[in-house]
Amino acid sequence: MRHFTLVLFVLSTIALSAQSDFYKNYHFTHADTLRGSLRPQRTCFDVLHYGLYLRIDPKKKHISGHVDIKYAVEEDFTTLQLDLFQNMKIQRILFGQKELKYDREANAVFVHFSEKQLKGNIDSLSVYYSGQPQEAHNPPWDGGFVWTEDKKGRSWFAVACEGDGASLWWPNKDHLSDEPDSMTISIAVPEKLTAICNGNLRAVTEDGNYVRYEWAVTYPIDNYNVTFNVGHYTQFSETYHSFDKDSMRMDFYVIDYNEDKAKKHFQQTEEVLRSYEYYMGKYPFWNDGFALVETPYLGMEHQGAIAYGNRYMRGYLGGMIPLDMDWDYIIVHETGHEYYGNSIGCSDLSEMWIQESFTTYLESLYVEYTMSKADAIRYLAGQKFYILNKEPIIGPKGVNFEDWSGSDHYFKGAWVLHTLRNAIGDDKEWFRLFHLLYQENKLSQITSDDITAFFNKNTKQEWNAFFDQYLRYPAIPIFQYQIEENDTDILVRYRWKADVSAFNMPVLIGKANHYQRVTPSTSEWQEIIFLDTNSADFQVATELFLVKTERIL
Repeated sequence: MRHFTLVLFVLSTIALSAQSDFYKNYHFTHADTLRGSLRPQRTCFDVLHYGLYLRIDPKKKHISGHVDIKYAVEEDFTTLQLDLFQNMKIQRILFGQKELKYDREANAVFVHFSEKQLKGNIDSLSVYYSGQPQEAHNPPWDGGFVWTEDKKGRSWFAVACEGDGASLWWPNKDHLSDEPDSMTISIAVPEKLTAICNGNLRAVTEDGNYVRYEWAVTYPIDNYNVTFNVGHYTQFSETYHSFDKDSMRMDFYVIDYNEDKAKKHFQQTEEVLRSYEYYMGKYPFWNDGFALVETPYLGMEHQGAIAYGNRYMRGYLGGMIPLDMDWDYIIVHETGHEYYGNSIGCSDLSEMWIQESFTTYLESLYVEYTMSKADAIRYLAGQKFYILNKEPIIGPKGVNFEDWSGSDHYFKGAWVLHTLRNAIGDDKEWFRLFHLLYQENKLSQITSDDITAFFNKNTKQEWNAFFDQYLRYPAIPIFQYQIEENDTDILVRYRWKADVSAFNMPVLIGKANHYQRVTPSTSEWQEIIFLDTNSADFQVATELFLVKTERIL
């Protein structure tokens, strides 16, 4: 039910049409539209609670059970849309004791009521289903079940489904705009196995030669974050103390033979949580607690049950971070997602940069908190290699679009935030704003326009052109300049070349460590004199701004 705020303001018509033009030759199927768009059959109801009850047979790779869906009626309707992959069989859909008729189209399920459901009512239905869910061949980058064995040859399985969607394994309203306020996850697995899910464990009961584990989530949760992990787990716990002296349990679930290794390696988790609390505030799902769960794939930001599969190595499987840094990339990145992605999230797949760019930027803030600002800049510099500038950071709206050709919604987006920090030009103010942005929007969904409006309002400056250029066009702005040199000084003429005609971002130029702040425009050349400087000394602060440079002779 988590709602997103909507702030309306006039955007550049040129920018919006340019973004639309970029994607006009992309091919989207009817199934993409059914999954990605908000039509009356979806907007007519708001999910309040899911109760997911499953029995998993790992030998047959089969699941069976039902989902209870409690919802509020937003507009009168007789038909609503749920989502469940075609390979999963629906046995029946019950509304009370009455069985409802339904139609299936691609992965959409249209449920028909014999009587009109009236606005303002709160009701529920139950979907009974079974099948062999899609398997993931390269998790977590493709979605599905991961069936494997641990080093002792014992059954170990889990699910990751962010890209493909939660409807690959359970029926739900599979759109980012609608999260339940809470959730029950009840998983029955063969005895001797343990099922770890989101939230807190409420009950363990015997069910024949199976054991049922019931977990409860008490906060809004994205459908793709709903998870289970089944294996021969052992658990240990630590206590995290917030800056205001509140306490929260940190749980760690690892395959039993890794317990000693995990107890040492996971000690870094407390500092990760502390760094994010310093910049944004307390861990957002305090009452449900924090957990890392060892998984047979690399990682995923499953809310309150973060999937961890980095093999107890530094960096990203031993690489991707500078050699003099010793921290686990998966712990740092996926914990960051608890703030951006899980607490603050987007309401349409097109704006996944809100999840990924902010979280990737948080990695640099962790470095800044534990080391220094210079080290954070050095860390970000290592990410420039991955920036492609081939397509806009914002994708096409209203379709099931996950087919980015690169990772600009991660690394380029992080650099956009780094650039904005330096364009604002006051670190104290930047961190005040960064904290305020999170606090004003935690446990909600926001849009790119909301973020633009926030910075416009709180800096009393216009950042529309900035966000238009960096989010809605593939190319980054070019700082064009000319230099006239005499014996001791240089005169520099400068301007921006950008897709957005109103682009006027401030930038730092001059001698390294002695930069001057200028505000170029795209419409005219401006000039500045640097005393006791020659052309070889002149630089643009590309370590602080994501721009290209072009000297015009």
